[in-house]
Amino acid sequence: MREMTCRQAAQWLRERDQFLILTHRRPDGDTIGCAAGLCRGLRRLGKTAHICPGTGETSLFTPYLEGCIAPEGFQPETVVSVDIAAEGLFTDTGKQWLARGVDLAIDHHPSQTFFAKNTCVDPGRGACGELVYEILTRLGPVTADMAVPLYVAIATDTGSFQYSNTTAATHRAAAALLETGMDAFPLSKRHFRTRSWARLQVEGLIVRGMRRYDEGAIAVALIPRSLLTEAGATEEDMEDISAFLGQIEGVDTSITIRELEEGGCKVSVRTSGGLDACAVCARLGGGGHAAAAGCSVPGTVEEAEQAVLAAVRQVEHGQRNCCD
Repeated sequence: MREMTCRQAAQWLRERDQFLILTHRRPDGDTIGCAAGLCRGLRRLGKTAHICPGTGETSLFTPYLEGCIAPEGFQPETVVSVDIAAEGLFTDTGKQWLARGVDLAIDHHPSQTFFAKNTCVDPGRGACGELVYEILTRLGPVTADMAVPLYVAIATDTGSFQYSNTTAATHRAAAALLETGMDAFPLSKRHFRTRSWARLQVEGLIVRGMRRYDEGAIAVALIPRSLLTEAGATEEDMEDISAFLGQIEGVDTSITIRELEEGGCKVSVRTSGGLDACAVCARLGGGGHAAAAGCSVPGTVEEAEQAVLAAVRQVEHGQRNCCD
């Protein structure tokens, strides 16, 4: 296993062809945007590049994948993953390529497990899109059609540049993408300024059932499948729901626990008050960043809540002892 800089990764990509790009399961804007931007950048170089089918994206992200999905029977020479930190995050269709071996992983998570033969990782980046952007600049000019999904990658993973992972470098990358001539307004409206009626119903139900701990510093939302049914909501309506509780005054740690159709729960932890979200989720087999992390937990939403709160207390205890 070898770690690479962006310069080395760019040269490595230049020397290869027949690419298949993998995204993580339950994809967000960062992994989809990175895959689409990288795919278009490699094609501009005359390479054959496709994105692995079966991404499981919602219709919110479908437009960025148009024309990029691999045809049936495509056999790649080079497999690249984007925004995937660990083997457990691969899609069902991506797992076959994990077994074959991933040639290069591009990622920004501190919980990266170095599963690939080569890894380009920088936890200091606000989004994996920043890394892919830098790699592509070393392969030639970034065009507007590449800039659109990369901007989505960066903007969505930084909460429209409002989360604590946003840096000066994040803004510089976004500015450079805007200078390609792309139009950011429809993207911002689509991803940050539009809420369906069902989404508003979900938010209302979450507030009514929200549980608060530590005098309101910790807020927990339990989201069973029945809540989605009551609100008439779909998976698209639930996009980035984990950010919702953090908007409430006085909340330093927000935890959303969603019951999955296939069983178990998806847990998202967001923090702003010093608790290490990645350390919390790592105790439950997940990972992410210090301010935003996730994991999957078996059992009901109530059982998952107890497991997550126990992990929170363990991490808090460890952080206090470390500081004493």
